[in-house]
Amino acid sequence: MKSGFRIGSILGIPLLIDTSWFLILWLVTFYYGSVWQQESWGETWGWVAGFAMALMLFGSVLLHELGHSLVARSQGIKVNSITLFLFGGIASIDQESKTPGQAFQVAIAGPGVSFSLFLILILIDATLPLSPPVQEVVQNLAYINYVLALFNMIPGLPLDGGQVLKSIVWKMTGSRMKGVRWAARAGQMLGWTAIILGVMGYFTTFQFSSLWLALLGWFGVRNASAYNQVTDLQEALKELNAAAAMTREFRVVDAEMSLEEFTHSYLEREMAQADVYYASSDGRYRGLVAVEDLNAIERSLWEKQSLHSIIHPLSDIPSVKETTPLAEVINQMEAQEVRRITVLSPAGAVAGVIDRGDIVKALAEKLKIPIPDALIKQIKEEGAYPAGLQIPALAKAATD
Repeated sequence: MKSGFRIGSILGIPLLIDTSWFLILWLVTFYYGSVWQQESWGETWGWVAGFAMALMLFGSVLLHELGHSLVARSQGIKVNSITLFLFGGIASIDQESKTPGQAFQVAIAGPGVSFSLFLILILIDATLPLSPPVQEVVQNLAYINYVLALFNMIPGLPLDGGQVLKSIVWKMTGSRMKGVRWAARAGQMLGWTAIILGVMGYFTTFQFSSLWLALLGWFGVRNASAYNQVTDLQEALKELNAAAAMTREFRVVDAEMSLEEFTHSYLEREMAQADVYYASSDGRYRGLVAVEDLNAIERSLWEKQSLHSIIHPLSDIPSVKETTPLAEVINQMEAQEVRRITVLSPAGAVAGVIDRGDIVKALAEKLKIPIPDALIKQIKEEGAYPAGLQIPALAKAATD
C-alpha cells in the first residue's frame, strides 16, 4: 500500500498515514471516551483516556507490522514502508521470502508481537499500582492485543494466518503459487461468511458491530481476490515466452546504403516511421541502426558513409531468445533500462522486438482481459507501465 503521507520513519522504515486512519482514530476515541466519561474520573479524563486508547491501539498495530518488517529485513528483503489505515496497518515489502520456512517466520512475527504485548500489559496491570484511567487503558489494550493476535491467525489471506497457511501448503507441495491459491480461497470463503453473518446480525440486532464485521469481510474478499489475480499474472509471466509477446514492428534496411539515402528514403519520406531499424547485407543481419547516432556525424559526410558507421552489432545490443520466459525478458529490460529488447531466432537472426506495450498486450490476451488499443499505444509511446501495475516487481518475484 503506497497511499497516504509520510510522517517519519521507524528504524529506517518510512511510516505512512492513510487518510482513512483519522476516521478510525475518531471512532475509537469517541467509543471509549463516551463510555469512560461516565466514570468517576470526570468527563475530561474520560475523553483523554479514550484518545490515549486510540493512539496506543495504533501503536500496537505499528509494532505488529514492525515485527513482520524486521524479520523480513533480516532475510535481506527491503521494507518499503509501513502504512496505518482504516483496518489497521500493512507493511509493504519488496519481495517474497525465498523459502516456505522464511515466509512462515515473517507471517508469524506480527501475531507473535501482539501476543507478547498482551503478556506484557497483563504483567504491568498485575504488578504496578495504576490509577483508574491508566488501568482501564492497559486492561483494554491487553485484551485488544490478545484479540488482534488471535484474529490475525485466522487461516485466510490477507490475514497473517493466511500467510502461515500459504507457507505450509508451499512446504507440502513445493509450489508457492499453490500456497497462495489455497490461502486466497480460504480468505474468500471466510470473507463471504463474515459479510453474510454481519448483514444478518445487523438486521437482527441493529448493532454497528455487525456492520463492522461485514465491512471486514468485504475487505477480506477484495484482498483475497487480489492475491488470486496477482498469482494469475505471475503464472502467465512464467508460461509466456518472448515469442508470444514479440512483434515485427521494425524495418530491415540495406547496410550498404549511405546515411543520406537512408535518411531520405526512410526518415523523411515514410508516412509512419518505424521506431526500430535493423541493417542487413549479404543475407545476414548486421545489427541495429542507431538513428540517434546520425547527429554525431557531420551532414557533409552522410553521402560518403554507409549505415555500417552507425550499426550496433546484434552481439552488443540487449537481446533475448524466442524461448526466454517473459518474466526474464521483463527483468532484463528493467535491469538494462531499455525501452525495448530484440528477440533473436535460434539461427541468430532478428525474430522480433518487445516493448512494454507488447508485454501488457500479451498478458491481457493470456488472461482474457480486454484492454483498449489506445492504452497499449500510450504505453509504447511513454515506455512505461501504467501507474499501479507492478509488472517488474511481479516478474522479479516470479523468477526468484
